[in-house]
Amino acid sequence: MKVFNNNLLRDLYRPVDSISKGENGQVTIIGGSSLFHGAPLLSLKAASRIVGMVYFSSPEKSVGEVASKLKSSLLSFIWVPWEEVEEYIKKSDSVLIGPGFMRYRSEKDGEGSPNDSSYAETEQITKNLLIKYKDKKWVIDAGSLQLLKKEWIPKNAILTPNTKEYKMLFGEKEISEAAKENDCIIVHKTAKAVVCSPKKCIEIGNGNKGLIKGGTGDTQAGLTVALLAKNDPFLAASVATYIVKKTADKLYEKKGTFYNADDLADSIPEVFNSLLK
Repeated sequence: MKVFNNNLLRDLYRPVDSISKGENGQVTIIGGSSLFHGAPLLSLKAASRIVGMVYFSSPEKSVGEVASKLKSSLLSFIWVPWEEVEEYIKKSDSVLIGPGFMRYRSEKDGEGSPNDSSYAETEQITKNLLIKYKDKKWVIDAGSLQLLKKEWIPKNAILTPNTKEYKMLFGEKEISEAAKENDCIIVHKTAKAVVCSPKKCIEIGNGNKGLIKGGTGDTQAGLTVALLAKNDPFLAASVATYIVKKTADKLYEKKGTFYNADDLADSIPEVFNSLLK
């Protein structure tokens, strides 16, 4: 298996001087719940540093209220009412679904059933949007990933499972085979992350234990969907994984493992820029 090479960064899309904000990529992020307000906001923070426009929507009203209060001072995005979300999916270059979505009434294994309203809503939204907009460039993460059925996976979608989520969806199958059978890109988030498309795999081994904290995956998903807007899915997934781990290494030099997902999201632009020089 090949190891990530910094030369891949040269293949990334670079905006030209005359470009307008809409031409630098537009993404929609869909997520959030009454339990998880912060997860999609971390995705938003990461994505907004890369693309020209970020749209955010959630079926949970309270998430919209929180987002509206934070918008003016902390985040650059457009809040989209839930009933209008499909219009923004249509106009976006890429879409992230799942950060902060409810999984089960309890987060413990085995608890929750199709009768749980939180489970049913996440499942239905995920199914409907992935099938209806199968030609969009998708990143599927967190709650949507945990309730995903393989037959809903759009071609070339990026899936970002941790080990537990990977086993829930693919069992003990090798990642290369899972990517090939489902015609998608899989980012298996482990100490040595592996990114596979149907044709190739790459290993990314930097990073440290500080990345096990909550919210770091949401940050990575936001960076991934931003890069996906103007790049090939395998390249976007690989570079996003590498940049997150490289940023974690820089934070470790200053703070050890005593950093969080906000620190990660705030530090990505500086580290990313230094690697592009």
